[in-house]
Amino acid sequence: MIHFWKYQGAGNDFIMIDDRDATFDINDHEKVAFLCHRRFGVGGDGLILIRLKEGYDFEMVYFNADGHVGTMCGNGGRCAVRFAHTLGLFDTTTSFWAADGAHEATLDEQQLVHLKMNPPGEIEINADHYFMDTGSPHYVRFEKDLDNFDCVTEGKAIRYNERFAKEGTNVNFAQVTGSQSLSVRTYERGVEDETYACGTGVTAC
Repeated sequence: MIHFWKYQGAGNDFIMIDDRDATFDINDHEKVAFLCHRRFGVGGDGLILIRLKEGYDFEMVYFNADGHVGTMCGNGGRCAVRFAHTLGLFDTTTSFWAADGAHEATLDEQQLVHLKMNPPGEIEINADHYFMDTGSPHYVRFEKDLDNFDCVTEGKAIRYNERFAKEGTNVNFAQVTGSQSLSVRTYERGVEDETYACGTGVTAC
C-alpha cells in the first residue's frame, strides 16, 4: 500500500509521498509512470518524494510523469514546501535540497509559498529563440497569438529535433500581454504534452 497526497500548483498536479524512511525505490520507473498515468494510476504531471537531507529541512526528489527522475520543477517545489510544512519539517522559513541544489522558501500569513529560484545558467540568444537552464532546460520563443497556437505540435517538433532529442528540453511559447505581463504555454519533456503551468518555464521567460 502506498500512502500519498495530491497537490497542485497553478494547475501543475503532483503525487506527493512522505519518504523520510527512504523506502520508495527511485529506480522503479514503471511504478512511477503507472502512478502518474491519468487512466490507470492516480494521475499527475509528476511525483515528488520528501526525504531527509543532512544540513537541510528536507530533500525534494522529483520524477517526471514518464517515471524518470527529473530536474527542478518550480510548481513542484512550491507543493513540496507546502507538503513539508504539513509534515512539520519547518515553521515559516525553510532551506531544502532539490535537483539543482539548495533552495529557500517561506510561507506567508495566508499560507502561500514564496520560493526562491536559483539564478539561470548561461543564456543562449538566437535570432528567433532563447535557451537557458533555470533548474531545468528551457527553449523560449515569443509568438503573437497564443490563443490560436498549436503548442503540442510545435513543442514536440522542437523537443525532438536533432539538437534536443537525446536529453530533451522543455519548450515555452510566450506572448507579451502588457507592460508587466506575459502569457506562456509550455510543452514539458517527461510529460510529453502541454501542461497547465510550468514554474521553471515562466522563470525562463
